[in-house]
Amino acid sequence: MPETAANETVRPLSLNQIQAQLSRCPSLPSLSSINKALQELLGAEQRYSAQISEIIRRDPSLTSRLLRLVNSVYYGLAQPVNSIEEAVFYLGIRQIRQLALVTPIIEDFQRLTRQCRFPWREFWQHCIGVALLTREVLGTVQTPMDESDYVAGLVHDVGKIVMAWSFPEHFAEIHRQAVAGERDLTDIEREVLGVDHAELGALYLERQRLPDLMVQAARYHHQPDKAERYTALVASVQVADLLLRAEGIGCSGNYLPVTREQCQSCAGWHLLFPNPKEAEQAIAQASLQRSLERLPHILEGLV
Repeated sequence: MPETAANETVRPLSLNQIQAQLSRCPSLPSLSSINKALQELLGAEQRYSAQISEIIRRDPSLTSRLLRLVNSVYYGLAQPVNSIEEAVFYLGIRQIRQLALVTPIIEDFQRLTRQCRFPWREFWQHCIGVALLTREVLGTVQTPMDESDYVAGLVHDVGKIVMAWSFPEHFAEIHRQAVAGERDLTDIEREVLGVDHAELGALYLERQRLPDLMVQAARYHHQPDKAERYTALVASVQVADLLLRAEGIGCSGNYLPVTREQCQSCAGWHLLFPNPKEAEQAIAQASLQRSLERLPHILEGLV
């Protein structure tokens, strides 16, 4: 469908119609089983780069992303890195773990979105950027214990991917209206389809019997004050999402402008910093600004 003309045949659907179509949407194996061998090895006390390198070699896509990332401008290496062992040395355990998480998930996502015109590469950058920044935001108030914060940030917009696969005509019409940047995306989605991407993503994740943490992040990342559980995590996803939009990093599909003031006045910010001292807030802002400045280089290496 041309994105310059409205599709008069698109009508909002009932919840029953939406659920029926969701039942046909493929499952994403990567969300429930993510490179277990690598995860177990990275969690072990003895972390030998040779062993990690051997596992990475079994996955050509992960190898490609690994070498592309380590040679990106962010790392500023004088000589290109061509060996996996050297790449593991430079990147460290945390970056390798994140790469192992993101590679199969993004590849699954890409299979679901091939039929829809959309700036998908910039969208993947948005999702990964939110994943990375969610950890940074959450880290200002508590110590992350595992990779759940990263995964929650990565899948927060899964509803848009599901929408593109399940309701391609609605998705195209929503995008056509959204690019004007005059209305919030969720308002357009509810008007055109009958449900927004946050609720659609949560319904999909529930249907796939995925962890409640992921469901909460998808459903409430625009309204973390309504989250029933994992409030700090969901609040961190909202703040990360808004900060990337304000900085123009990647493309979430929501073209309504966001200011830095809005980032610090949103529900998520107030949940994380309910009684902030001016000095503490300034430290958090400075830390997040440094992370935002690094992100474009990291994302160029990943996507």
